Amino acid sequence: QVQLVESGGGLVQAGGSLRLSCEASGGTFTLHALGWFRQAPGKEREFVAAVNWNGEVRYYSDSVQGRFTIFRDNAKNTIDLQMNSLKPEDTAVYLCAARDITQASMDLTLYDYWGQGTQVTVSS
Repeated sequence: QVQLVESGGGLVQAGGSLRLSCEASGGTFTLHALGWFRQAPGKEREFVAAVNWNGEVRYYSDSVQGRFTIFRDNAKNTIDLQMNSLKPEDTAVYLCAARDITQASMDLTLYDYWGQGTQVTVSS
């Protein structure tokens, strides 16, 4: 069983930056692909970014491509999401998720473990 804990959310002005972190425990970290998803009030959960087991394969949604970067540190059992040029429409709860296999995916239904999420609010 993998436990995931997110941190780093907060309030930022449009155009600013935030870095989210997700720490995993309870499993062998390199056996899992991980991803970031987000959910805004009244909207469905959506894919943001994902990374495979060794950090060499990364996927991004079209809405964040070029602004967000996902990092993976297998020595620390963490993934980070560096978010730049933030927009009000990026406001959401950001959740970290893990799969029981090493291949990353953009499909949230393929993820087995989820964190509680961290709030990101971007003011205009």
